[in-house]
Amino acid sequence: MCRHELTDESWAVIEPLLAPPRMGRPVRDRRQVVNGILWKLSTGAAWRDLPERFGPWKTVYERFRRWSANGTWDCLLAHVQQHSDAVGSIDWSIVCIDSTTVRAHQHATGARKKGQHWPGEAIGRARGGLTTKIHLTCDGHGRPLAFTLTAGNVNDYTQFEAVMARIRIARCGPGRPRTRPERVAADKGYSSLKIRAYLRRHGFKDAMPERIDQVNGRIRRGERRCHLNRATYRRRNPVERCFNKLKHHKALATRYDKRARHYQAMVTLACLQLWLP
Repeated sequence: MCRHELTDESWAVIEPLLAPPRMGRPVRDRRQVVNGILWKLSTGAAWRDLPERFGPWKTVYERFRRWSANGTWDCLLAHVQQHSDAVGSIDWSIVCIDSTTVRAHQHATGARKKGQHWPGEAIGRARGGLTTKIHLTCDGHGRPLAFTLTAGNVNDYTQFEAVMARIRIARCGPGRPRTRPERVAADKGYSSLKIRAYLRRHGFKDAMPERIDQVNGRIRRGERRCHLNRATYRRRNPVERCFNKLKHHKALATRYDKRARHYQAMVTLACLQLWLP
């Protein structure tokens, strides 16, 4: 087994959800195909450069494209998160949220407008050139719970509610999905009246510093500054460590995919690896 491939324990978790079709000619070994996709994720190489041990590159790419379209990767991630929550390994005491910017390679541009699901395929011009932004939230252990993709020139606070709304961990038995952490930690880029009102409305305790212009405005109006729980705010670094682990994959550190749904599938697959044993 090579460094980028699935272990026996990891494959035993996801194998039941990758059932082969009941009709048609025999398909290629699914574990071999998934290992080929993981090799592509880790190295960032072109699909045509896939080693021969993974089979024909076009077969691996077509399976990746099909599973990206039908939501297979999302189902795998939801299944592993559900199992982790059932055994109590998710730290719901705090949820950290932040974003990271990814440079888009020249091969990621030029996608056809027909069939687009994201405006501009989630690529925008920012200070660093053409970029994509990943908005992500993770638990206290630094494992990703949910994320969204936007163009690189989209402000962080505009995606706060969208990312929080995506936190839905289904229960193994009856009951509603789990969506409510005890605390939410974020940097001052998310400090706004709208976000603080959202947190109060949903009963979340927040650890979020104010920007200097907001502080000066409160002083001019004679208002009291928002209380910052510094002990909780020090626990915000798991989201930075999570981004660090995700960007070990070269296909994530630099975006090569033209279609946003394919890049989203790569991010989902990288998040899945952080949950697998």
